[in-house]
Amino acid sequence: MDGASLQPPPVGLAVRRSTSVAWLSFVRAGEQNHRVIAHLDLDAFFAAVELHRHPELRGLPLVVGGDPDRRGVVATASYAARAFGIRSAMSCAEARRRCPDVVFVRPDIARYREWSRCVWDLVAKHSSCVEQIGIDEGYLVLDETGQAHALRIRQAIRDQIRLSASLGVATCKVVAKIASDRDKPGGITVVPPGGEAAFLAPLPLRALPGIGPRTGERLGAAGLVTVGDLAALDDESLATLMSGQVGAELRDRARGIDPRPVATQAAERVSVSMEQTFDEDVTDPRILRDAIANWAQQLSARLVSDGQAARTVSLKLRYSDFQTITRAHTVPAPTAEADAIAAVGAHLLERALTDRSPPVRLIGLGISGFCLHPQLALFSHVSLYERHEEVYTPPIR
Repeated sequence: MDGASLQPPPVGLAVRRSTSVAWLSFVRAGEQNHRVIAHLDLDAFFAAVELHRHPELRGLPLVVGGDPDRRGVVATASYAARAFGIRSAMSCAEARRRCPDVVFVRPDIARYREWSRCVWDLVAKHSSCVEQIGIDEGYLVLDETGQAHALRIRQAIRDQIRLSASLGVATCKVVAKIASDRDKPGGITVVPPGGEAAFLAPLPLRALPGIGPRTGERLGAAGLVTVGDLAALDDESLATLMSGQVGAELRDRARGIDPRPVATQAAERVSVSMEQTFDEDVTDPRILRDAIANWAQQLSARLVSDGQAARTVSLKLRYSDFQTITRAHTVPAPTAEADAIAAVGAHLLERALTDRSPPVRLIGLGISGFCLHPQLALFSHVSLYERHEEVYTPPIR
């Protein structure tokens, strides 16, 4: 990265000095075996990079995403935009409705990957073990000083890369990940050994990774509201809600128990899917198409965030008699576009409903066959610093 591209931290991304939880030493008498793990999350990463590239936009609400007139999706929103309730995976049209003056910038995944490499190369110099799990987040092993080590890493990123990072420090991955989101932007939250369950207990169920909308609704219907409620379930009660290994693992994590190590080679993701079980069987195909369109936007945002594209789109339908069918289609060229994913999904739905008509009790949409975003290949012969930068602003009203 050239030195000219490094500017002072963008407005709204100032680094805080305070921590959310009082620090207690990880190295106590008889406790030397505790791991010290940090989850590092770059704050509003895509937006932060764009604010370096377009300093004239600092202080303005900024969205990195698609075209608001073509069902584009928000990949990242600056903190100025988040003040209007704009969030990742929201449609760009909704973002513009909430803030008519918002500025849209189309994603430049190649540039974000370049900045990401600079960050993680720097982090690797400060930690003996680093596991990058996304373009803007990862886990790392800290030394026994814990908080002090995290402070040094945060400061190094700020001084050398001019980006803001938030860190969660704990004895296990799940607690560190949740902690990193507690004091954004630029905060460090430390959960000392023995304090994991107490830290997690008051949080809403959806704060626990692995609990999605459907699981959250099922647990909520049973009267569970907080992570502590899940942690308190006995085996019999748990089995009535979530049987098998998944339920046991989620309860362990709700108790702050997560033995997964920090691995230098992260497991490769094979597929990503979303599904919904309807409260009542659905006979109207329009409802099914609306679900596909909504998920296509969210899957597109996930791909853009990870700098990837997908080759295969799959559809899952479960009928009222519990018969389940799946359909899949592989496109000629990998895509991360919401419209393209939705179009394939709608085509698969039409085929499936031709074979058997509704009612349908469950629908799911998935993507697989991941590769680098096509934009990388498209510009592979062009210098990263010679690209045209497209900035979209709404018309004056």
